[in-house]
Amino acid sequence: METLVERVPLADPPALQPALARILALLPGIVLCLLVALAALGAGRVEALLTGSEWLEPLVLAILIGTAVRTAWHPSDRWQPGIHFGAKPLLEVAIVLLGATVSGAAILAIGPMLIGSIALVVVAAIGISLAIGHLLGLPRRMAILIACGNSICGNSAIAAVAPVIDADSDDVASSIAFTAVLGVAVVVGLPFLGHALGMDALRYGALAGLTVYAVPQVLAASASFGQAAIQTGTLVKLVRVLMLGPVCFVLGLLAPRLREEGEDWEDRAPMRISLAHLVPWFIVGFLALVGLRSLDLVPHVLVEPAKQGASLLTIVAMAALGLGVDVRSVAKSGARVTITVVLSLLALTGLAIGMLALLHVA
Repeated sequence: METLVERVPLADPPALQPALARILALLPGIVLCLLVALAALGAGRVEALLTGSEWLEPLVLAILIGTAVRTAWHPSDRWQPGIHFGAKPLLEVAIVLLGATVSGAAILAIGPMLIGSIALVVVAAIGISLAIGHLLGLPRRMAILIACGNSICGNSAIAAVAPVIDADSDDVASSIAFTAVLGVAVVVGLPFLGHALGMDALRYGALAGLTVYAVPQVLAASASFGQAAIQTGTLVKLVRVLMLGPVCFVLGLLAPRLREEGEDWEDRAPMRISLAHLVPWFIVGFLALVGLRSLDLVPHVLVEPAKQGASLLTIVAMAALGLGVDVRSVAKSGARVTITVVLSLLALTGLAIGMLALLHVA
């Protein structure tokens, strides 16, 4: 005789249904990112077979292939959740895992003078960028967005600074589009500059950390110089990112003075910014794992898997970042914005090289 249990169809518990729907929504975009990542790995193998070495690392190739796909084809809303997941949460996990591969010795190798000088480079770069924007007649808030994005951490800095100065959405979108496109160019071009200057892994890693826009792009730009360059670049870059808190605080104090002519500041929305914007969780996680590794609390057997896992996740994340870049968006920004961003980047690079030379790091 058939029992009641046998006649009733099994169903997912109600608590699991939202999670399952979320996973299903992420799958198309994640699969697309994986395909681009596999294409980058394959292209790297072909490049090595044809030339004897990988001039462009899979990390860089993933960005380039993703950008090419995005420029030729705009993924619909169906693909976006997975692409965003790969470009942000997946990447943040990769950065945290990277902390398990960094020891206190690597931090000491950078030197306290270099760490202390990073703040000076950031402040000087912001000042120069603001001056360039002023000379070219950019609106104050637009100039500030470009200056902070260029000098600190690209899109993350723009997103954090925008509510502090109450920037217009059009200015934010234009600034983010430009840093995304130009960030790809920096990742591709900076290794050639490093080789031209005869830099070793430590010196080049410091240069990458001082000039590249975002933490993940530092990983891609440093890969061709080896693990020491990746570790140094990441540490230097994270010090730059931590400058975001003090900069936002100062801008918050100056915000009422940023209003344009004829603008009533009292009618504007109050500033709202969370601690997570100033100190992202993945930076805390990265530093925590660095501390545990330095205290020898991370089992040695887990270091290599963490390194490989971080590398693979970063390649997928680079594919996701590339899929979010449309090079045609630069044409919509205008000549003044283009010139300001490019000159600001050149100024930052010059400051970085000069500072490294003064400290006898380069």
